[in-house]
Amino acid sequence: MRSKLPPEIAGIGGQACLAEEALTGVQAATEGYVYQGKVTVNGALDSINYPDTSSFLRHQYPSQLPREIVARMTDISERVIKQVGLTNSTFSIEFFCDLDTGRVSVLEINARHSQSHADMFMAVDGIPNHHCMVRLGLGMDPSLPRNEGPYDIAAKWYYRRFSDAVVTRVPTDAEIEALQNEIPGVTIEVVATEGARLSDAPAQDSYSFELADIFIGADSEAEMTRKYERCVEALRFEFDEEEQG
Repeated sequence: MRSKLPPEIAGIGGQACLAEEALTGVQAATEGYVYQGKVTVNGALDSINYPDTSSFLRHQYPSQLPREIVARMTDISERVIKQVGLTNSTFSIEFFCDLDTGRVSVLEINARHSQSHADMFMAVDGIPNHHCMVRLGLGMDPSLPRNEGPYDIAAKWYYRRFSDAVVTRVPTDAEIEALQNEIPGVTIEVVATEGARLSDAPAQDSYSFELADIFIGADSEAEMTRKYERCVEALRFEFDEEEQG
């Protein structure tokens, strides 16, 4: 049956997956909620891959895409959520954005907010996005403050390795604490386990292995990148590539 949704938001199902065409462009997302029938978009985020790979390098908030692209994502989010009838719920929607043509296409709709975005909203807006779900559950207006956090931009960075190995050393708690004290706005969570083979870890993508998640708040994208590079330089992981599993 032909979808009745507008072309840019067609191909959306509940439990089903409907693919109408291949999508290209940069990835981005919106987050929001529906309260008493009113759809509100809290913000837009960017999903940035490692060069020439399908593995995420970072998710960052707020989006650094052109304003007209963000406005288009916001408009589509409001219309599609109304169309599917979601109510009294948070949501997140993923997009592909073609910067050459300005086309914005829906990739995925989730009837939930993203837990991994909580630190970013906290850093920029002053409160995590969990706030919306909690207040909805209490029957209260879930509106978030805007730009009341200590930083202008924040991201969850995925520090990865692109070949398998056994982990022989991970950064110590003391090393991580020292690095977090050195660099304001940085929180480090080690994912790799000492003594384990990277490919045995759960929830990895098909192309790489997470070593650590690094949450960073900064006053600009350039400053945030410098903080990340300093973290990667300082985090001491060691591997045995010869040991067989």
